[in-house]
Amino acid sequence: MHMKNKWLVLLLMGLVLQSCTVVRQGEVGIKRTLGKVKQEPLLQGAKGYFPFTTTIIRMPVNVRNAEVKMDLPSREGLNIASEISILYNVRPDAAVQLFEEVGLSYEQALIVPVFRSSAADVCARFYAKDMHSGVRAQIETEIKEMMSAQLGKRGINVQAVLMKSIKLPAGLARAIEDKLQAEQQSQQMEFVIQRERQEAERLKIQAEGVRDAQRIISEGLNPLIIQYKSIEAFQELSKSPNAKVILTDGKAPLMINGGL
Repeated sequence: MHMKNKWLVLLLMGLVLQSCTVVRQGEVGIKRTLGKVKQEPLLQGAKGYFPFTTTIIRMPVNVRNAEVKMDLPSREGLNIASEISILYNVRPDAAVQLFEEVGLSYEQALIVPVFRSSAADVCARFYAKDMHSGVRAQIETEIKEMMSAQLGKRGINVQAVLMKSIKLPAGLARAIEDKLQAEQQSQQMEFVIQRERQEAERLKIQAEGVRDAQRIISEGLNPLIIQYKSIEAFQELSKSPNAKVILTDGKAPLMINGGL
């Protein structure tokens, strides 16, 4: 009798454990009883259910990352190898409906096909070089907006589309690199020319300043000023106690003997 009670207790414990599950953070629970899905999602926490008739399916609602590799078409008809990340999440209030209509494989059945179609439509309007330049952000935004218009009705939020790797054809890649190098050299040459122009302007201003100063001095040296300065010189010489011999024509003094 004691052994029967022990097995009964173990059986009951097993049933209790099987009839409990935990809905973790970042997911919701979907309760299905005899094939019928309860429309209200189960939020995080411990949940009890009858395991013989009911199952609880956990669906993630946090941000997920779908990695896709595909050849993107360009406007000139090239195929550009790419690796792209799609960041998305399922809205908790739409999880049950998405499960009923698509199931748990919604990423491969819904998100990836919508992305491939959107990416092909958007990239076909851009040149291959645009995918390898600053225009890439615009391409990512347009793909995201096109996907959101289709997946939003299903309760899927597209957070971002990130073009992580773009591999251009070898010839085109070299042409772009050569063009970028030429543009850098052109910018460097423009800088040198601008610097030389500034230096030439500086020298021009300096020369004009010297010229103006010389003109002012020459204009100021008229006969009256020279005569006035000569008189000032005679006055200064007359104040000196030393004997001097000075020759002059009355206009400018010339001292030929520094003193006795």
